[in-house]
Amino acid sequence: MIVTCGEALIDMIPMTGKNDQQGFLPLVGGAIFNTAIGLARLGAETAMLSGISTDLFGEQLVEALQESHVNTDLLVRSSSPTTLAFVQLTNGNASYTFYDENSAGRSIQLADITALPDSVECLYFGGISLISEPGAEAYCQLAEREANNRVVMLDPNIRPGFIVDEKAYRSRLKRMITIADIIKVSDEDLDWLVPGGADVAEKVLRLRQPANKLIVVTRGSKSCLAFGPVGVLMAEQPVEKANIVDTVGAGDTFNSGFLCSFAEQGCMHKESVADLSVEQVSQALQYGAKVAAVTVSRAGANPPWAWELCK
Repeated sequence: MIVTCGEALIDMIPMTGKNDQQGFLPLVGGAIFNTAIGLARLGAETAMLSGISTDLFGEQLVEALQESHVNTDLLVRSSSPTTLAFVQLTNGNASYTFYDENSAGRSIQLADITALPDSVECLYFGGISLISEPGAEAYCQLAEREANNRVVMLDPNIRPGFIVDEKAYRSRLKRMITIADIIKVSDEDLDWLVPGGADVAEKVLRLRQPANKLIVVTRGSKSCLAFGPVGVLMAEQPVEKANIVDTVGAGDTFNSGFLCSFAEQGCMHKESVADLSVEQVSQALQYGAKVAAVTVSRAGANPPWAWELCK
């Protein structure tokens, strides 16, 4: 089982109603939530670990997870409100304004998290859930506690406009990077983590830690790159061609396809991830790119089901 650990929120998507009145449509979302949905729709055994409100938006989130066959047994429910992310679209690209103070997701603590089942092979972390206390520290501590026995994947999915205490955030990400088996970053994330004018390969070398078995760098409409245990380029995958409607959830869907491929190849174990072949990595990159191409071809974060890829 793969467990995605982090935020589930409501994306408030701009819409135009009658008489050109502007409003917002509440849709389920969040980087970690989207990845859980994507994994389960592709057929991977998936659970989500997150703080979820008992308010109407929280019920909407739980219902959406269950409809996509995500296991919800690890959710921590509370009466605190649901995080809201108001979305602004510019030429199909999304920017966000978050309302997260005292939310159910942000308020989760390590003591709230039940023991993980033995069937859990991989924990996936990232997104805005690693920014704000106390939830951010709870997820970091969970990763540190479990890293010796389970695969840890990190996608920081950095939102600079949401960061209040950059020093604390950088310190937490460093702790996560130190223990992660797999790291996925966009080229923008990489530039934020490793400032300066060096090329991608050099920045990956500066970023990587001994525990890192694979670092993947996505580059928007360009190819994505995978660097192995010693920071050497293992594989490069061109982006799949698609008629782009918007890019909401594109990176999250890539992650779900990427992880699902490893699970299907039988290499979602600590020992297997430490000895990945070029063929295995290339196959995972290709599948990630394929499922992401479907998501960007339709509005919002709407990952494909496995059967859609067989058309």
